[in-house]
Amino acid sequence: MTNPRCPTVDQCHQMMTAMEMPAHIVAHSTQVSRVALWLCDAINALAPCLDRGLVQAASLLHDITKARSFSTGENHAASGEIYLARQGFRRVGRIVAQHVKLDVFDPAGSPTEAEVVNYADKRVLHDRIVPLDRRMAYILERYGAADPVRQQRILDLWEETRRLEIKLFRELACGPEAVEQLG
Repeated sequence: MTNPRCPTVDQCHQMMTAMEMPAHIVAHSTQVSRVALWLCDAINALAPCLDRGLVQAASLLHDITKARSFSTGENHAASGEIYLARQGFRRVGRIVAQHVKLDVFDPAGSPTEAEVVNYADKRVLHDRIVPLDRRMAYILERYGAADPVRQQRILDLWEETRRLEIKLFRELACGPEAVEQLG
């Protein structure tokens, strides 16, 4: 059964086409979706708490306005949320808004769809699944090298993502290195 507030995979691809997402961003988003769904399924196998369709749609669409942001300078996480809300997918948009930085992180709480998508994005460099430290080093170099304030924000994000990784894997029978086997 489909969730009417959640786009199908076909609808996600139609939106990607409509937004003229370049092939390299589509490839990145596809890999992020693979990681997110694997993690979602592993967590749900122990204690069903995540909406798989929501994870799939948000992971596929997390960079829906990224290409446009290159010319506009807009925050693509925020504009992605607005775009998806206008398409009638407010819940998906809320997750997309958090794929860079979570609104709330509760290390003791149950995993959330936003946490799974956020973490999955941090494990994919371009279209390759990589260790967390490699992806975070790339983010630091690409987006923080020239700005000490931005650099500190990225380092804080890195620490939060390490704690998120511990949370997401604490009950699983495998560690974070298992994600790389998907590549």
